[in-house]
Parts: sequence; structure tokens; C-alpha cells
Amino acid sequence: MTRVALFGGSFNPPHVAHQLVALYALETQPIDELWFLPVWDHVFGKQLASYADRVAMCERAAAALGPRVKVDRGEEELARKPGFQGSRTLDVIEHLLATRPGIEPRLLVGTDILGDAAKWYRWDAVVAAAPLIVVGRPGHALPDGSTATGVTMPEISSTQVRTALKDREGAGGRMLPSLLPASVLEYIDSRKLYR
Repeated sequence: MTRVALFGGSFNPPHVAHQLVALYALETQPIDELWFLPVWDHVFGKQLASYADRVAMCERAAAALGPRVKVDRGEEELARKPGFQGSRTLDVIEHLLATRPGIEPRLLVGTDILGDAAKWYRWDAVVAAAPLIVVGRPGHALPDGSTATGVTMPEISSTQVRTALKDREGAGGRMLPSLLPASVLEYIDSRKLYR
């Protein structure tokens, strides 16, 4: 069995905090691989860069972390099935278990997610299918009875990055090299994203 940490998110765009969390999980958790899983659509309908662009940016962010980090297109596969009305985490995990034999999934989440667990579709089934690896997020305490890995994700958000990208000539633009992997920033510039 290959023990895989599933790291889902919008990745709109992926930034250095995503890389740091991925590396931390690889180096401290009992996993063999980590897979970035970009969402097909945002659950709350937020505007995202195209799926293809977000996958391409994740591939660039993953490349810096070595061969144990991959980008998986499971959400795209689900979205292309007839009758698709949006994927839920449990749907994605069940799809991966059915189509990628030999994996033993774990779900990599931030403490910000745990506060909303009651809103998730069949949360208990999600955790049973893919036990959690929990990373701290600034401003989000652990719910009672939960345990985290002991690290807190740096206070960088994709929203902050997009704001900085729109302020290329100002202070935001000067911050970009410390927020984004260089290869992701090059891709964003080449595709003229987030303008």
C-alpha cells in the first residue's frame, strides 16, 4: 500500500505556504507521497483561475518538492462524468480509492477546516476513509479533542497573493517573490493571470 496525503484546495494560486506544509507533512508524517488535489469548482462559487492553469501552477510548485509530490486530477475526472453536480470530499476520496488501487489515503487539512466539519457531507465517513493530518492555521484554534501535527502554516493566503499581483507596481509587487514559488510567478506572468 502507498500511504498518500491528499492535499486539496483551490490553489488559486499555490503559494510557498502550501509548499512548506507539503514538505513538513512529507518529512514528519507516516506517508509515502503527497498529492495536490486542485478543486474543480469552488464550493461557494468563488471565481477561480481555470482548472488547467491551477493544475499547471500546482505542477510547478510540486516539482520543487521532489518525486514524492504529485498533482492528481481526480476532481476533473469526476467533473467529466455524466450528471456531475459538484464534488464533495468524500466523493473524491471514494473515486481515488476506486481508480488508484493500492493507495491508503490521509487527508491533509488546516485547523480552519475543523471548525466547519459539521457542514461537510458525511464528515465521519471522510475521516474514516482518509484519517486526518492537521496543520495549524493562524487564528484558528483546535476544536476540543483534536490533535495537530505541531506546526502552524505561515500566514500567507491565496487572497493575499492575488491582491499583491494586482499591485505589481506597489508594495504588493515587492512582496511577491516571498509569497510565490518563482516558477509559479513566471507562469502567472506568462499567462497574464489575476490582472
